Amino acid sequence: MKEYEIYADLRVPVNSKIIVRLDGRSFHSFTEKMELEKPYDSNFYRIMVKVCKDLFEEFSPIFIYTFSDEISILLDNVPFNGRIEKINSVMASFASSSFTSNYDGEFAKPVAFDSRIIPINDSDIYDYFKWRQDEAWRNCVNGYGIHFLKSKYSSSQANEKINGLNLSDIHELLFMNGINLNDVETWKKRGIGIYRKNKEVKGFNKKELKEQISYRSYIYVDCNLSIFSKEFFNKLF
Repeated sequence: MKEYEIYADLRVPVNSKIIVRLDGRSFHSFTEKMELEKPYDSNFYRIMVKVCKDLFEEFSPIFIYTFSDEISILLDNVPFNGRIEKINSVMASFASSSFTSNYDGEFAKPVAFDSRIIPINDSDIYDYFKWRQDEAWRNCVNGYGIHFLKSKYSSSQANEKINGLNLSDIHELLFMNGINLNDVETWKKRGIGIYRKNKEVKGFNKKELKEQISYRSYIYVDCNLSIFSKEFFNKLF
């Protein structure tokens, strides 16, 4: 019956880099039931960061980027011999399990992430993450905008009003009402990055009887990302 598994041998290109993007399934309604603080809930993002760190420790990517309920994972060492079914199913289920184990509470229904694979060239990595960071900014502006409008109008009226506004209109509306998005925490505007950094470790060389400095890598959670540049990604490789 093995021949019925017609997609089992689909693989990503050999020796390629890929991005695996995970998205929370129906998280809009899911988070409503969690009664999260609007427009941003620090505890929710604490959990998302833990999920990203679990993914990093399990799959050793180059870089992970997250905002909202989305996680983008850049890999150069592709797991499972590049089998697409395996990568998608395992990484989505791993993220779902991690979210559940890190959440201190009960769910109305099971948590789920979906997964997609994006083969990518080195020259396109910056473009991809700049695209997602721009989306994080749009998410921030719209999130604060709809939160403000709902404080003044019913949900249906607030949704109608924001649908007719572009980002600059919403930005101006917020500013005129005392909300300056320049003062908002960086991670809300630009997302969160997870990658390896080196730290200096001082030790003593017993053979040479002198102090020496070595470097060890660790998983770094960057909540103060700059606006992405090509130089940022060149340093990761």
